[in-house]
Amino acid sequence: MDVTTNNTKSKVNIRLLVGTGMLSGLAFVLQYLEFPIPIMPFFIRFDFSDLPALIGAFAYGPLAGVIVEFIKNLLHCTVTQSFTVGELSNFILGAVFTGTAGLIYKKTKKGAIIGAIVGSVIMGIISFPSNLFIVYPAYEKFTPINEIMDAYSKLLPSVGKLWQALLIFNVPFTIVKGLISTLITVLIYKRLSPVLKGRG
Repeated sequence: MDVTTNNTKSKVNIRLLVGTGMLSGLAFVLQYLEFPIPIMPFFIRFDFSDLPALIGAFAYGPLAGVIVEFIKNLLHCTVTQSFTVGELSNFILGAVFTGTAGLIYKKTKKGAIIGAIVGSVIMGIISFPSNLFIVYPAYEKFTPINEIMDAYSKLLPSVGKLWQALLIFNVPFTIVKGLISTLITVLIYKRLSPVLKGRG
């Protein structure tokens, strides 16, 4: 292996570290700027923090997207108001979303949109067992389940079971959130890609 090859690999590794770090910082800022949605319970908020992770997954590979999701949630634990339960949920679903999208894109090189859409749907599907068996049981240690269900019942009185609430509210919300990130990524990725990959 010659010096030129070593130098090239070093530049790629440095670009990967810098790019991932920059996207993680941006994702943290966007996650901090979360806001409530009127048709969702007060403890579920919308943010655009998956956007930098999705861009990272396309630019550097699926693992980079997962790393961005991990770092942003680790940072957000310092300002959390959900006892880190929200960050746990965000990481699980964000890792599924960006990891799936990045993996499909890596395999096809032309499947960015398809990968992100599939990732959105899978994220929505995974959100059901994830919330039902992991996130909400953890959240229940700090907030009684009846208070959680009251928040759902105020929006739809016929909802009486947690699994019903998750299917009616959380799953569609999670899919739509992923699709919004997909749409924005499609609009801006081509412009950002050369810069992230050092060709700009």
